[in-house]
Amino acid sequence: MSSLFDRHKAVIPDWVALYYKDPIEITHGEGRHVWDAEGRRYLDFFGGILTTMTAHALPEVTKAVADQAGRIIHSSTLYLNRPMVELAERIAGLSGIPDARVFFTTSGTEANDTALLLATAYRRSNQILAMRNSYHGRSFSTVGITGNRAWSPTGLSPLQTLYVHGGVRTRGPFAQYTDERFTEACVADLEDLLGHTREVAALIAEPVQGVGGFTSPPDGLYAAFRRVLDRHGILWISDEVQTGWGRTGDNFWGWQAHGQAGPPDILTFAKGIGNGMSVGGVVARAEIMNTIDANSISTFGGSPVTMAAGLANLSYLLEHDLQGNARRVGGLLIERIRAACAGVPAVREVRGRGLMIGIELTEPGTDRANPDAAATVLEAARDNGLLIGKGGGHNTSTLRVAPPLSLTVAEAEEGAALLEAALRAL
Repeated sequence: MSSLFDRHKAVIPDWVALYYKDPIEITHGEGRHVWDAEGRRYLDFFGGILTTMTAHALPEVTKAVADQAGRIIHSSTLYLNRPMVELAERIAGLSGIPDARVFFTTSGTEANDTALLLATAYRRSNQILAMRNSYHGRSFSTVGITGNRAWSPTGLSPLQTLYVHGGVRTRGPFAQYTDERFTEACVADLEDLLGHTREVAALIAEPVQGVGGFTSPPDGLYAAFRRVLDRHGILWISDEVQTGWGRTGDNFWGWQAHGQAGPPDILTFAKGIGNGMSVGGVVARAEIMNTIDANSISTFGGSPVTMAAGLANLSYLLEHDLQGNARRVGGLLIERIRAACAGVPAVREVRGRGLMIGIELTEPGTDRANPDAAATVLEAARDNGLLIGKGGGHNTSTLRVAPPLSLTVAEAEEGAALLEAALRAL
């Protein structure tokens, strides 16, 4: 009988990537651990790409899903939906956006797609500002604003996209500056760019670039951008697909590290809110959200089952202060990882905040990306019983560490030790 890997290759597109030379089938999980089809247990430090945000098989969420599925699974947005309204009320209140409206989707890609539709319709412009090294999804429109070559299969787009400096602190022409001077230079670049454009619809930015390798600007950069944007009437879209719900520890939303000039006009979210269920969404001021003047519904966005999961998961993370746990345990984890990397010549930088940590690997003594080293450590970590991710611009050479937010101190210590052993493979 053919292996599952052989069967996968026979029917799934070549461009659907799999981790590891010998890919694993994950069959079940509990807490911060998962098991493969061979019965081997792994400490999960990637959570299905930051999506199993709280814990595997969290009883509160699985019960909510089962209870709702026993009543009704689907109805669409053409009918009143109590779980959807209740979750929208909670998210609107948490968003920081005044007079907020919430539209649910099934993914972060679709959420960003909707944000682009809103911004371009509201501003009557197809010009978008995006950040270099960014990632916003895999649809036609979101690929067109993604500033990361590894995730951009076509240059065709319905949008005119212009890229701004600032998403990556330690690379590029301003890397040598102080934080204050870096911000000033990026603002000057934005001002200069706007001098060459027509009416721009929006700037879209991840407060911490996820697929880009957990890079971020100095705190306050997007507030400084916002002051410039406001003078031109340009909207600010904060892509919180990976930073939302307290993962950075310091803040509930990534934009709050840049909130000195107020909240974003539009906020997108997905991944962790459903703790593995397919939930995404957009929050915007009513005047922006209601700008759509044609019929629009969602068949699967706001499904009663996914909304029940989101409500249960959001309640759990707030009641158990998982943001605070991300700050405390994440602070310990990053220090342990920095210590583990201290004697490894291939490690260019350890960066991040909360439970969102990146380890950039380069050819020793240079800034040249080292994807082979990243692949080697990924494999060695798996052999040691630890699952991590990878990403980054400049040829995907950053290891990504993003455990569920309920990670314990003991698990952080264990994971750091396993990662240190994997780094020895270099």
